[in-house]
Amino acid sequence: MATRRKTGGLSDAPAAKLRPYLEAVAAATRFPDRVLADPVEFPRRYADPRDIEVTALVSACLAYGRADLFKPKLDALFSKMGPSPAAFVRTLDVAGAAKLLRGFVYRFNVGADLAVLLLGIGRALREHGSLEGLFVRCLDSGPPMHAVLDGFTRALRDVPMAPIRKVLGKERGLHHLLPSPLGTGAAKRLHLFLRWMVRGPDQVDFGIWKRVPRSVLLIPLDTHMARMARNLGLTRRKDLGWKTAEEITASLRRIDPEDPVRFDFPLCHFGMSGACPARPVAENCARCVLLPVCRVGPRVVARRARDRG
Repeated sequence: MATRRKTGGLSDAPAAKLRPYLEAVAAATRFPDRVLADPVEFPRRYADPRDIEVTALVSACLAYGRADLFKPKLDALFSKMGPSPAAFVRTLDVAGAAKLLRGFVYRFNVGADLAVLLLGIGRALREHGSLEGLFVRCLDSGPPMHAVLDGFTRALRDVPMAPIRKVLGKERGLHHLLPSPLGTGAAKRLHLFLRWMVRGPDQVDFGIWKRVPRSVLLIPLDTHMARMARNLGLTRRKDLGWKTAEEITASLRRIDPEDPVRFDFPLCHFGMSGACPARPVAENCARCVLLPVCRVGPRVVARRARDRG
């Protein structure tokens, strides 16, 4: 069972013990199958780095709720944008956004919300050459990652709102789609986008942003990753806020200082797949590769043994 420091993360010895178990989870992950259950499926359709980063940001921002609901929305949107989404948004104006997005609705978001995102991306491409160029400009100012990401989202949202509202109506869930100011939340979908861009290249992440070091990344924190992190002693915190993401990342940085979010995809999909559900299942725990380093599994297995005895 993984031990923890009083600050809530892992110290060096438990981190060293945990690493081979995380390696085993990664080795057993069926990456091609799991990619089909992940929004990264969409940017993986493209070869040009600009198309990849544009579709990745849109996919990550809209990837909330059930995948079978948001994926058809993304599929239809990218189909309308043609073979090069980057070229499409680079020349996109308000009239074009209205034609593309009139009638668009997905849960909290309407066409005006997406128009801000797409027009902001187009402006970034025109002014900085790439989304990486905009992000690096924010990163070069040297503040903590929270301020860097806040600057990135502020720049993307810096588009004239009155013309958009005139043709598409008022925005509804823009802050949910692209939070600015960033606030105390974990900004999971933005960190997911950054992981795709900076890590790799491998079976999931692209590694096309060469000017951003992997070491600065934070874990894309959702309920699955939070549960896995608590079970493995990566954090004591129970919320899904920015500080929890920082604490989990600090623990993972002790395992791999240069690539702290390396195990995000395997761990997150370990939870998503049902191997480690929210309500522990004794049969799953008994055969789980993580059982020797889990805080929950041994108790579940022991309780089942007592009940059967």
